[in-house]
Amino acid sequence: MKNSILQKYNVPGPRYTSYPTVPYWDELNFSYQNWIDTLKRSFTESNALEGLSLYIHLPFCESLCTFCGCNKRITKNHAVENPYIQALLKEWAMYCQILDKKPIIKEIHLGGGTPTFFSTQHLEALINGIFCLAEKAENYEFSFEGHPNNTTREHLQKLYDLGFRRVSFGVQDYSEKVQKAINRHQPFDKVANITLLAKEIGYTSVGHDIIFGLPFQQVEDVIDTIQKTNFLQPDRLAFYSYAHVPWIKGNGQRGFNDEDIPKDAMKRKLYEVGKTLLFENQYYEIGMDHFALKSDSLYQAFEQKKLHRNFMGYSSSKTQLMIGLGVSSISDSWYSFAQNVKELEAYYKMLETDQLPIFRGHLLSAEDLIIRHHILNLMCHFETSWQDQANYFAEIPAVVLQLKEMEQDGLLIIEPNGIQVTQTGKPFVRNICMAFDLRLKRKEPETCLFSMTI
Repeated sequence: MKNSILQKYNVPGPRYTSYPTVPYWDELNFSYQNWIDTLKRSFTESNALEGLSLYIHLPFCESLCTFCGCNKRITKNHAVENPYIQALLKEWAMYCQILDKKPIIKEIHLGGGTPTFFSTQHLEALINGIFCLAEKAENYEFSFEGHPNNTTREHLQKLYDLGFRRVSFGVQDYSEKVQKAINRHQPFDKVANITLLAKEIGYTSVGHDIIFGLPFQQVEDVIDTIQKTNFLQPDRLAFYSYAHVPWIKGNGQRGFNDEDIPKDAMKRKLYEVGKTLLFENQYYEIGMDHFALKSDSLYQAFEQKKLHRNFMGYSSSKTQLMIGLGVSSISDSWYSFAQNVKELEAYYKMLETDQLPIFRGHLLSAEDLIIRHHILNLMCHFETSWQDQANYFAEIPAVVLQLKEMEQDGLLIIEPNGIQVTQTGKPFVRNICMAFDLRLKRKEPETCLFSMTI
């Protein structure tokens, strides 16, 4: 790929786990009641047909990984576990009181932080507590994120017994030099043992997260990491760009210098080499930065055009309503977003006063809903159409005009009433989505908000 193309499109841009993106939420015109009203509406429309999704944020980690921009609390004090589990269950009970019928849960995802920071007893109390007030959907999917260093056989077995069949492990890179820079020390044998154990127990989808563009990372590091990954044959892979966002409070991305991070052509080479190896090993690109074996449900959902993307990432099944529990979690009713407070102490305090711990959100306009539809199509299917008048908006001609240059660069094909992203254009799908992002266009940021797209 030409360096000029890389340089041209290597700009700050959103990862589009939502539209509008969080920095462009209209918080002034959002209210707590907006969230409750749209929550009820979405629940009524979708609970019986497809159920709902739960994202549960478990924020505790025993050590700080310096590549991580997630909301977390660093501690070795495991006495924090039970109070947090009880708070989560109270928040869930409050939601269930608002809803007029018993929720049917299609998906649960435990994210972090480090979910396996928690003991099996506390994780069991959490899941059983959730289902005291809810039912499981017929074809439910439960998943969790595990740290290779502290996920135990007991964790895997207990969560399997509770209905979990998907697990993802953060690998990042096997180079000792890179691991030292990001404070993530985990040898290959740790990852191998826990991956093979998960398969032995019966998990049907084991995923690995790999990052390119980490400090001190070289081409040979990516090759080594993917060769070792292929040996273990995880069912799906996230192979994504390191997001260098040191301006975010508390993310710890200050343990190395900017010049230690691969940039521009070098960073792209890391991606191209890695992607080529993944293709050679029968991993297929199913969405931005995501690859899967043909046997995995994520690939099958992509083929059937059923792939969905939200704050939990890519999913093989769509639910209209997603409720986020825990600090910083984001909920999505389709018609609005609502985010919980980020500080643990504030989260506890609001629950003590019987308030849902929401501090901001966004009520989607009719325009937002149309653009959200296009961005989801691009992120999940690498195509979108406005053939249906319901998917047309007034700025389409201006969007198409902007896309013409990308077409000339070989990134997409413009059709009479839609666009198709080319194979060359797939790494640039964030840039293509930005052409549809009217809120971004209307208010260009004056400060750093997003990581680089390439």
